[in-house]
Amino acid sequence: MSLVRIVAALALVTGLSAALIVPPASPAQPAPDAGAGQPEFSLEDLDALLEEDELEESVASLSGAEIGDIVGMALVLGFAVFSFMRKSVALKYVSFAASIAYLGFYKSNLVSIVNIFAILEGNFPDVRHSIAWYLLIGFTAVSTVLWGRLYCGRICAFGAFTQLLDRIVPARLRFDPPPRLDRRLAYLKYVILGAVLLYFLASSDFLVYRYVEPFWMFTLNGNVVMWTLLGTLLLATIVIRNLYCRYLCSVGAALGLISNLTVFKIKRWQECQGCKICEKACEWGAIDGPTISLAECVRCDDCERLYHDEQKCVHWLILHKKPKTQPAAS
Repeated sequence: MSLVRIVAALALVTGLSAALIVPPASPAQPAPDAGAGQPEFSLEDLDALLEEDELEESVASLSGAEIGDIVGMALVLGFAVFSFMRKSVALKYVSFAASIAYLGFYKSNLVSIVNIFAILEGNFPDVRHSIAWYLLIGFTAVSTVLWGRLYCGRICAFGAFTQLLDRIVPARLRFDPPPRLDRRLAYLKYVILGAVLLYFLASSDFLVYRYVEPFWMFTLNGNVVMWTLLGTLLLATIVIRNLYCRYLCSVGAALGLISNLTVFKIKRWQECQGCKICEKACEWGAIDGPTISLAECVRCDDCERLYHDEQKCVHWLILHKKPKTQPAAS
């Protein structure tokens, strides 16, 4: 607290003490106003000064590394939203690379089932020294309500890694499950989420996350069983694209439930009733005819780019073929 504020506080305390000890002057001889020309401080003013000092001390207590974490997190999240708004494939892959490098290998900071455990227990980290963590969790929750599973489709380091892996693997090695099987397998992640939560509530063993999430891979620290499971998962991902994200991710299941509240949904044309272009292009099995499953959609942009492509979208092709209305004869 600064010297001026200390003096002001002492002056206030001294004035209150004097008012209690010194009897009031007689009406005939009013006491001289010793405080004339001096600034007056109320209790509210003193509280405001104290709160301002506490805020300054909180900011000053942040280390350079913590400030760097906040800036780094804000840049990664901000660029992800920018690339999403621009609907650019190139920017999307840059966002993937940033998430893998920074959130994955550098910070190993991903939204995890462990965060859900903490919420259930009411066990939250200290705000002052965990601002970057709260920024990630808050952004994930808000963006899911606004746009759906944007975190899964663009920010999650493991999801970004498998999507880049899918671009490297030859298409002839892939197998796409039939739509009916795909829709049934999508429910598996909700079963896993429920089972893991019940296990945690019964045992309080949060270490179970190591066997239901592969996110630990970015720490390069695991036992033989964990590495074996991870290797098997990645090999299976080569055959079935986005396998973990689509069928096994408990965090994706939780965000899928929240995404049913999505505010800004993907638009659909009337021609989408019979068109299958977007359905065939969707790598997540989120489109069934004219219907888009909010719980499965990760806002990957593929159908949205087709939606606005006047050379491919049936809506625009039909619109361009319609004869223009002739002006009425004068």
